Amino acid sequence: MRPRLWLLLAAQLAVLRGSSVLQQTPAYIKVQTNKMAMLSCEAKISLGNMRIYWLRQRQAPSSDSHHEFLALWDSTKGTVHGEEVEQEKIAVFRDASRFILNLTSVKPEDSGIYFCMIIGSPELTFGKGTQLSVVDFLPTTAQPTKKSTPKKRVCRLPRPATQKGPLCSPITLGLLVAGVLVLLVSLGVAIHLYCRRRRARLRFIKQFYK
Repeated sequence: MRPRLWLLLAAQLAVLRGSSVLQQTPAYIKVQTNKMAMLSCEAKISLGNMRIYWLRQRQAPSSDSHHEFLALWDSTKGTVHGEEVEQEKIAVFRDASRFILNLTSVKPEDSGIYFCMIIGSPELTFGKGTQLSVVDFLPTTAQPTKKSTPKKRVCRLPRPATQKGPLCSPITLGLLVAGVLVLLVSLGVAIHLYCRRRRARLRFIKQFYK
């Protein structure tokens, strides 16, 4: 690419505001060293034979940010690499309206913000960027702490005590006492009648032998 074109691109990227015409996914990705990273750029318009470019910004956007041209996708040539780029490491593929940047054996120095771009007439259209972070070790996903569920207390009804004798309720006791009294009275009456009959018999006998 001509140097003046990249000066123009740098000026554009300094005030970059992503367009909805090119939708990049994911917005952020973290990949382990020596693994593969896949970045997607979907075009919401018909590109025809228009080329799509991939650029990398190694540090946060600023006036002195350095932008690198990595590769472009051409309908006839396929992937066209930029200068000083490891060609065996970078490739661009098209899948319908999606353009995929494939990075293999990534290193920490590959970290940065990746932009897809199309050159119109005369405007430049950029995606909103995908931030790639390459780390030696991926953080392990913390398992959610399981809260101990308190055991529900089961209210059990008390078992009725086994009764080994007659039920001694106040009514029953009253009936027993009343029955005993009736028996005593009946016995007293019977004894009294017996005594009267005995005395009457004795008097009768005494009168007979006079």
